[in-house]
Amino acid sequence: MSPMSYDPVPARNLSSWQLRTRSLSLGRRTLIMGVINITPDSFSDGGLLLGPEAAVARCMQCIEEGADLLDLGAESTRPGSNAGGTIPSVSTDEEQARVLPVLTGILRELPHAVVSIDTYKAATARTALAAGAEIVNDVSGFTWDPDLPAVCAQARCGVILMHTRGRPDEWRTQSQLDSETLLETVRSGLAASLATATRAGIPPNRIVLDPGYGFGKRLNENFSLLARQRELLALNGPLLAGLSRKSFLGHALAPLYADKPALITARETASIAALVAAILYGASIVRTHNVRPAVEAARIADAILNAN
Repeated sequence: MSPMSYDPVPARNLSSWQLRTRSLSLGRRTLIMGVINITPDSFSDGGLLLGPEAAVARCMQCIEEGADLLDLGAESTRPGSNAGGTIPSVSTDEEQARVLPVLTGILRELPHAVVSIDTYKAATARTALAAGAEIVNDVSGFTWDPDLPAVCAQARCGVILMHTRGRPDEWRTQSQLDSETLLETVRSGLAASLATATRAGIPPNRIVLDPGYGFGKRLNENFSLLARQRELLALNGPLLAGLSRKSFLGHALAPLYADKPALITARETASIAALVAAILYGASIVRTHNVRPAVEAARIADAILNAN
């Protein structure tokens, strides 16, 4: 009798991620990125961290709870917003006025903190990098501001390129895609973002890829994408997964809540379940609103990967 064949849990891509002034080892241990939304209208926690003091305190709490990186964002990309449009929801001036006091404040308190700026605007990225940010996290994957790749190349910073299908004000009307079409859409979109980065002079060792869960993916499409996430490792870049509190998790829990989507406050366990799945299917970094549970869950997922 021939040995039973099986499909083993895939290993992650091992690499050294080169940032603006330092490097991070990826793939041997999951890195935890704490989300800091300095916005009045983010889907999960808008309005909670509008004052710089509150946001800096939250940054410090995330680090104390085990976050490896902080991701500061000052413009909501919730479904229906005008982010990425001709007239964006938040101007460059307003975005910088929100984020820079927090960035400078956390680096004053914790000079070695690794901070990412969540922006698609070249002007904001340039200012934040000059103020000490190490990474630019572009939800558009270099598609919304043509000047951003050159800014990142000149700063020699780390880059996160996310796949986004359309703009937030288009997401609710997009057609449903089957699993194969969706995967190819994400794969080709990320490949195009990588090509844009290469043309700008950004080397592969500065880039992390994000499938963009919830960004132009309709509800169950996100589960199809997560189930096949490991196939994106063929792009030869480390993966980041941001699943925390996303609406598709709330909809999946609806049968437990009188057929109504679970409220954001009731999505924490589902977020951890999705986070573990993302790690087992190749993510080297996970982005989360609730750091300590993510740190603990990642420790178990890493133990599984290391045992295999």
